[in-house]
Amino acid sequence: MTVRRSDEIRVVGLISGTSLDGIDVAAAGLSVEDGTVLLRPLGHLELPYPDELRADLLAALPPNPCTAERLTKLDTQVGQAFAEAAAHGVRELAGGDADLIASLGQTVFHWVENGVARGTLQVGQPAWIAERTGLPVVADLRSRDVAAGGHGAPLASTLDALWLRNLADESGHAVAGLNIGGIANITVVPPEGEVVAYDTGPGNALLDVAAARVTGGTQRSDLDGRLAALGTVRPELLARLLADAYYAAQPPKSTGKEVFHGGYLDSATTGLTLSGEDLLATLTELTAVSIARECVRHDVVTVVVSGGGADNPSLMAALARNLPDTALKTSDDLGLPRAGKEAYLTALLGWLTLSGVSGNVPTATGARGPRVLGSISPGDGPLRLPAPLGGTVTRLRVAGEADKTVGDTHEPS
Repeated sequence: MTVRRSDEIRVVGLISGTSLDGIDVAAAGLSVEDGTVLLRPLGHLELPYPDELRADLLAALPPNPCTAERLTKLDTQVGQAFAEAAAHGVRELAGGDADLIASLGQTVFHWVENGVARGTLQVGQPAWIAERTGLPVVADLRSRDVAAGGHGAPLASTLDALWLRNLADESGHAVAGLNIGGIANITVVPPEGEVVAYDTGPGNALLDVAAARVTGGTQRSDLDGRLAALGTVRPELLARLLADAYYAAQPPKSTGKEVFHGGYLDSATTGLTLSGEDLLATLTELTAVSIARECVRHDVVTVVVSGGGADNPSLMAALARNLPDTALKTSDDLGLPRAGKEAYLTALLGWLTLSGVSGNVPTATGARGPRVLGSISPGDGPLRLPAPLGGTVTRLRVAGEADKTVGDTHEPS
């Protein structure tokens, strides 16, 4: 691969979040000028997992038992699904012209003991992606941060710290990037001082479990928050849930479905009689309250929301109710489609690695210092990396209409 440092590099980013709905794909043109990254969105899409593969993934998640055989098969099958998603991204979003694939894979276990991340496992073997597309693949993007003492999450802090910097400086107040997926996380960007980021607790994880149970499996989620809207928040259950030690733990911290799963919900509701609607109303309030407390703690005045939770009116209403003095925006308002934000993040992380630039925010993840993340699988030809940028980047700008012609003369590498 031959690219000049000043060229726009086209990257296809891939990720499947903790909700396991499918594979998010985004293509972006990325370049840099005077320490500012220009991210030009080329489009995004979502490809659902085949029902059988999704069921197998869910069956492999804690607290269910899992064997080496099952993990091996999932690593291959998810890798093949990601490979097809990458091919779609190259063809349909990048016009058949891409330089790199970046994959965050599918997290199946995030090992945290006593507040310390010990390891993390994402399946989706990148060799299948490289073989299918012929392009180099940057993958395993969390492990180096964990090895350096960090949590390997939330990596959304990398994009948010760069992207929201101007907004924080211009307003003179802290701005938070909030992603509500299976797990919710925030990145707090103050006008002065260090960026912090961490998982606030469950986003949709418990809501999805409850919705599937209440509807007898006909729904995977509380569509448009309709069930929660019919219910009433039960204070006794909410108090039980908020008593979990995770909420009181100091950041950096991370969590996942290995904690917030069906068994957890069973324990929390033991001895209580409540309707399905009340359960969903209470879990919606849990997500909103746990997020709002952290935003208030950091004196955040603007929250920029992305992820599937942004499409849940009941959740957004609960969030607004718990943050009455805070401006709620979506990432779309700032030019980055919320449905594709995590895939655009993945593309950014891949570009940073290719450019020899650190991809973590140590104050957010808890790592000992900045690290270049991931490993690279070569494509069809020899792996030729561009010259390192020789510095760092401090800001990110999402290209607007005025930037649409940037990189349109990009030549295949």
